[in-house]
Amino acid sequence: MSGTVPPVEGPADGPPEGPAGEPALKRAIGPKLLILFVIGDILGTGIYATTGKVADKVGGALWLPFLIGFVVAMLTAASYVELVGKYPKAAGAALYTQKAFKIPFLTFIVAFMVMCSGLSSASAAALAFSGDYLSELTSDAVSPTLVAILFVLALAAVNLRGVSESVKANVVLTLVELTGLLVILGIGAWAVLGGEGEPSRLVEFETSGTGYALMTGVLGATALGFFAFVGFEDSVNMAEETQDPQRTFPRAIFIGVTVTGTIYVLVALISSLLVSTETLAGSSGPLLEVVKAAGTDFPPKLFALIALFAVTNSALINMMMASRLCYGMANERILPRAMGKVLSGRRTPVVGIVFVTLLALGLVSTGEIAGLGDTTSFLLLCVFAVVNVAVLVLRRDPVGHAHFRTPTALPVLGAITALILASPLADRPADVYIRAGVLVALGIALWAVNKLVMRVRAEG
Repeated sequence: MSGTVPPVEGPADGPPEGPAGEPALKRAIGPKLLILFVIGDILGTGIYATTGKVADKVGGALWLPFLIGFVVAMLTAASYVELVGKYPKAAGAALYTQKAFKIPFLTFIVAFMVMCSGLSSASAAALAFSGDYLSELTSDAVSPTLVAILFVLALAAVNLRGVSESVKANVVLTLVELTGLLVILGIGAWAVLGGEGEPSRLVEFETSGTGYALMTGVLGATALGFFAFVGFEDSVNMAEETQDPQRTFPRAIFIGVTVTGTIYVLVALISSLLVSTETLAGSSGPLLEVVKAAGTDFPPKLFALIALFAVTNSALINMMMASRLCYGMANERILPRAMGKVLSGRRTPVVGIVFVTLLALGLVSTGEIAGLGDTTSFLLLCVFAVVNVAVLVLRRDPVGHAHFRTPTALPVLGAITALILASPLADRPADVYIRAGVLVALGIALWAVNKLVMRVRAEG
């Protein structure tokens, strides 16, 4: 592969300019930093907070949904790698949808769904922060909703500070949360080698009956477990802040998905071996139950602290991506141009950050962890189906630089698997569809308002 992006630094008299005279985003992310960024974006709330909910749906064989989710994630990741190499812009799935189908309404809905998925993911992380992991560290009665609100506001402050500061914080938090999962694997292996654990649980399914009931049960667990894999798609929204994205993204995304997928399956195996399905299902801090059940001297309070860092990282990255998506949509004229306003001193998308912070505050005030996680998965699975089709359509649009090209079978399989997991076959609760429907309806209303404003300005 060849072809590079012009260097980030502008002339000596000031930073380069983006659309509408705004300063361009700063290219501060190199190859190693991007790999850690992708891993940190995927790791976090999903595995730390929803493992128990997956067990509740499928039983002791909770490793199976994570394995299936790993395969589905890799199929769609290949499509994203090809598209970000062709079009290294910040708008991600919205940009690919517009280039492939040229239907502004569809583009806006896809972009809005991606943004809402990031916000629902960040909101789930904020609520996970105020759950059992925090309770392990303090005996004081604190309102979980209040903690989540303060948490979101703190993340907004970090986001406004700048991409360099945010990504550096991500590196530290990624190493911490990765350490926590390695602790689970280490103490789990020690316990299993010492004769602890119940291997028969690994093949137990909670779903009664066989055939259709078993299939829908596994699909439902996979759909929820897929929440643990979302994040790699967020990284493409950092394309304008990444050095040489055509070369950097393929390696970073494939390594990131492979590392996290392997860890997830192993953590699921350890969790099922050491902790009963009922105990896992009843906890908002399921991995803390694994630490306690392993019978080692590792302090549960220390692990709880590590878990808090992990969910913080998830929330930070998702808030960053949602704000960058607003910036990208504004530059594509899908949202009002004011949404692309950049803070001149810090060169961060200030209006986008404020906007997504307000929406996240609304979500943490009205949702709960499992429901928000399932909503995140559903919205993104719908988007992934569109992206997998888009990569095939855009084969008719060659570009003037070399880039990664995925085998045709992968996006075909990616679209099919995403649609299956998004369908009623996945047996998800009705409130997930209701929440997603309300969000999409809000998106349609915003699209109509934006069209009206643009028309009025054109006539004026």
